Formats: sequence, C-alpha cells, structure tokens
Amino acid sequence: MNLKTSFAALTLLGALAAGGPTAAQPAPGPAPTAAAKAPPVPLLWKASKGEDAVYLLGTFHLLRPDDYPVAAAIDDALQASQRLVLELDPAEMNSPTLGLKMAQAGMRTDGTLLDSELPPETAKALQTWLAGNAARVQPMGLTAQSVQMFEPWFIALTVTLVEMTGHGLDPSLGLDSHLAQRAAEAGKETVGLETGEAQIAFLDGMHRPEQLQFLREALDSSGEKGAQELDRLHDAWRRGDERTLWNEMAVRMRTEYPALYHRINVARNDAWLPKIEALFAEPGDSLVAVGALHLLGEDGVVHKLQQRGYEVERVEPATP
Repeated sequence: MNLKTSFAALTLLGALAAGGPTAAQPAPGPAPTAAAKAPPVPLLWKASKGEDAVYLLGTFHLLRPDDYPVAAAIDDALQASQRLVLELDPAEMNSPTLGLKMAQAGMRTDGTLLDSELPPETAKALQTWLAGNAARVQPMGLTAQSVQMFEPWFIALTVTLVEMTGHGLDPSLGLDSHLAQRAAEAGKETVGLETGEAQIAFLDGMHRPEQLQFLREALDSSGEKGAQELDRLHDAWRRGDERTLWNEMAVRMRTEYPALYHRINVARNDAWLPKIEALFAEPGDSLVAVGALHLLGEDGVVHKLQQRGYEVERVEPATP
C-alpha cells in the first residue's frame, strides 16, 4: 500500500472499520516473543482555554496485539477526562446494522455493471486481485460476478480492508475501540463527531473520478510491496513521528490528488472543529480520539485550534 493510498484508506475507514463491508479476519500474527515492545509513543496534545482542557489523540484504526498496552499518558488523559469523543459513537459503531447499511449504500442502482465504468486495466487488475484472494473473499460472498453489483468506492474499501487484515491488522484492536471499552468500564460518557449515516453518505457521495482513483490505487497497492509500506506507516505511528506521517503522506496526496484530499481530510476537520470547540464549555475535560492524520499539519485540528487562539501543546510521554 503506497503512502498516498494508506492516507486515503485509513482516513476513509475511520470508525467504520469495525463495522465495514467485509467480514475478513486478520491473518495469524507472529508468536509473542519474550521481550515485549515498548508502548507506542502517543500522538497526544492538550488544548487549553483557561481552566478547561481538551486532549487530542491521534489513533490508528487497525492495530496488532503487540501494540498494547498503551502509553501511560493516554491512560492519564482518559482518567482526567469526563467524556470520550470519537469519530463515531461506539453504540452505532458496534451496531450489526451498520455494515448492512454500508453494503446497501454501495450497491449499484442503475442496472449497469461495475466493469462498465472501469478502465480496462482497472477491471483486469480487480479480476486478478479477486482470483489471488479467493480463499478470503469468497466466504464473504465476493466473486467476479458479485462485485459487479457494487460501486467503485465500496469495492475499493473492501480491497483495502482485506489487505490490511491480511497483514495482521485488526479493526477490533484499533485504538478507538480500546478507548471506547475503557470509557465504558469507567462509566464515562462517549459521543461521536459523526453519525454512521453521515460517514456512509460521505463515501457514497464521492465523485466518480475520486471513486475510480480510490479503487485503482487500492489495487495498485496490494501485495507484498503494499504490506511493506503499511509497516512503514504503522511504524511511524508507533514512533509518534508526526513529521513522517504528514510530509510523506498528506503533503504528497494534497499535491497529487487535491480534490480527494480535501474531501476526506479538510472538509471533515472543518466540520468537526465547532463540535470540538464546544467541548470547552462542557464541565470537565474531554478526550477527543480521531485518526492521527486529522490532527497533523496546517490542515489538521491541532493547527486550526492554535489559529483560533487556543494554547495547544504536545503531551510528551514519560521517560521509562
């Protein structure tokens, strides 16, 4: 998965990864070793306005077992907060109807087949990918015939999820899901910045060139080379390396695919900003946990809050 596609896929997946279009299970990971990894360095900021604070945490929506436990700074931020704010409310994220609604939205309704709008090379690449992943996708009901009933965005998202789970990443282990469980155990309020229907409408509303581009990139990014790039992305997140995540992913995509970049990142950040600002008026502190790339760079929530006069500082993890 090249870095541009990784950015697009991870940003589009959002909280829908847990209830998305596939039932793919992650491939078995390597056996645990005696030496446990250090917790990932958190992409965590604290935004302040007087006595009120909002913590901003950049998540990775699919993770592996050895990405846990989380850093103490994350536990501290959650403990200090009265509420957890995610991209999608956990009650809706875990609803069995979410994946069904997504599949229904992704179905073609004009009587045409998917291949009718695909460039020949993309159609051929899709058939090759389906044949190579038949053991995983056929139990999900995906065949060369059934994919013809769906829109390009839905198949692109399916390809992406299958590739990620095939590389051992698990949506049920995503940091968002982990925090939602911890908040529920602590009796904390949990809310979403978006609804499932809004996220589905966002995907289904992608312009045709964006959908075809998303599918082509997902197919081009499959296989071993894509797995290596995904490891690179995951490693940058584990190291808390905001510079690599921004410069090598977001900046490149913003330059090469400005319309798609604006749709999946800038527009959503701008829609979330008033809701995040409103948290400062709520009693107690809040923890906002969203995909890491929504927080980074001049288009990210961190910079936008700084522009509006909030004091925002990165929370450095404690030295072991």
